[in-house]
Amino acid sequence: MFDENGDRVVLINESVQIPLAELQFRFSTSSGPGGQHVNRSATRVTLLFNVQLSPSLPEAARARLLQKLAARLDKDGVLHIDVQDSRSQLQNRETAVLRFRTILANALKVPKKRRPTQPSRTAVEKRLQTKKQHGRKKQERRGEWP
Repeated sequence: MFDENGDRVVLINESVQIPLAELQFRFSTSSGPGGQHVNRSATRVTLLFNVQLSPSLPEAARARLLQKLAARLDKDGVLHIDVQDSRSQLQNRETAVLRFRTILANALKVPKKRRPTQPSRTAVEKRLQTKKQHGRKKQERRGEWP
């Protein structure tokens, strides 16, 4: 995706888009099966995004991300996403960007306010009727035994 300046951006939602230049990628050797290929090629991708200092985040979005992603951020406010699903560095990089988009989009969603509701009259009556039946059943058990 490109913005109006022609820069590549990651579209998070309608109000937030992050330039690809703000994302840092680190590459390292991956674990798991793959033989000598695993030992020689740096296919593991770590995506780094500084939530604390990002100029493209509005203040409200930054505050929400810092609160919602607190468990995923380091002490400097940097989000780390590790991907080593594939043997291809390019594929792991694309997967990391997709995960980044979904993590930020989910954290920026504002949940709907819950409006408390009253139970309907029939629901209340049904509940009370069930309670009375249960009480009658217990009352009948109290009788004297011959």
